Amino acid sequence: MPDLEQEFFESRRARQASPQTLDRLRFALNPFRSFLADRFEVCTADRLRVEHMDAYQRHLTERRTAKGLPLKATTINTRIKSVRTFLDFLHERGFLARRLSSCLVYVREPKLLPTSVLNHAQVRRLLRQIDTTTALGIRDRAALELFYSSGIRIGELQRLTPNDIDLERAVAKVYGKGRKERYVPIGKTALRWLTSYLFAVRPFLLARRRADEEPGKTPPLFLGSSGSLWTFCNIRVRIHKYAKRARLDVVVTPHTFRRSCATEMIKGNANLYHVKELLGHETLEMLQHYAKLDITDLQRTHARCHPREKDA
Repeated sequence: MPDLEQEFFESRRARQASPQTLDRLRFALNPFRSFLADRFEVCTADRLRVEHMDAYQRHLTERRTAKGLPLKATTINTRIKSVRTFLDFLHERGFLARRLSSCLVYVREPKLLPTSVLNHAQVRRLLRQIDTTTALGIRDRAALELFYSSGIRIGELQRLTPNDIDLERAVAKVYGKGRKERYVPIGKTALRWLTSYLFAVRPFLLARRRADEEPGKTPPLFLGSSGSLWTFCNIRVRIHKYAKRARLDVVVTPHTFRRSCATEMIKGNANLYHVKELLGHETLEMLQHYAKLDITDLQRTHARCHPREKDA
């Protein structure tokens, strides 16, 4: 099946799938292939059966993390979605006689409120942990300020190039999911740190870049210590380090800043349509879970209308 996987990834690249999408597919397909080989000694597509799909569905439900916790419903559904995409490809290319993807069923996702959200004071506390006397510290501060100011995703940050930044207008052109473009504002504080990084630090990192690395292509805006693309893993590691120093009781990821940006904007009575455009969401429905975190209006109504409040 490895040869078919290679063909599958080539077909996704031809459809202009993003590197993040390809990584997500690879992350899901590797354990799926290992499961089939270890449990059933199935290594070719023609031997795939319905019972293998049923067993894999049970495997995802019963699997535990390193901490002994079950996989989250969102994690299970992400893996199922990737495997189903691969199975549909096999069926369409004639490697499977029947469409086995329908045998993998999405699980119900509980509608929980976002937990990885920081208030403004917590964000400021985290940002103060960054040593901005170093080149990488200035880079980190610029990136985190941009995350928090503009609410962009980590993949969108990685795809930025200097050509996408308009310092004079204080806007950035962002390439979101599905290759959709949008412009986002860059706040004053973020703009100040981004300017410092662009002119004082990035040339220093760019000088370390290999001459033969993607020739003819504009290097990314945010670079790693070797001048290559600043990796997803390293961004997460550095954010975790700063959050630990700040002694926050919240698990902080790059996406935390996006959630925090949206939540603070809504708390500040921002127009929901503008927040939707900032985040690059398709519908206002995507903002519902952020809006539920701010109950200021509900508290006012409760204080005004509940009879017990009039007794206080």
